[in-house]
Amino acid sequence: MRGVIADLHQIAADRVVGDRQRYTSMRRQLVEILSRADHPVTIPDIIRLHPQLAQSSVYRNLTVLEQAGVITKVVTHDEWARFELAEDLGGHHHHLICEMCGTVRDVVVPDTVESALDQSLGSLATMNGFELRHHRLDLVGVCNDCRA
Repeated sequence: MRGVIADLHQIAADRVVGDRQRYTSMRRQLVEILSRADHPVTIPDIIRLHPQLAQSSVYRNLTVLEQAGVITKVVTHDEWARFELAEDLGGHHHHLICEMCGTVRDVVVPDTVESALDQSLGSLATMNGFELRHHRLDLVGVCNDCRA
């Protein structure tokens, strides 16, 4: 596990430096937080877990990490975007988004379903003169807690 985290930080550092920024200790800490999260997290989530971090600083550093391709922003209908590692760093998955409470949950679909999605989306892209490289899928609905 230590080697995986070290590799993650090396990749993140290379991307941030390649974007003409520095891979600071704050950025390193944010990558560490996101690597341990099991779902996309909001800035308030990060502050709750690490109250010593200033919200404005977290926001600025997440923006730098996003621009460098280290993290991805997941936007829902509520006031807070969620952040997670970029797909090539955190693994391919999709999202279940509750349109009532804004909760975002990661979901990995079975290989057979993923293959069918790739084929269908590839056909759709080709029919529209588009070259598909990858896909992201957000399923929007109502979570169990909000339905109860």
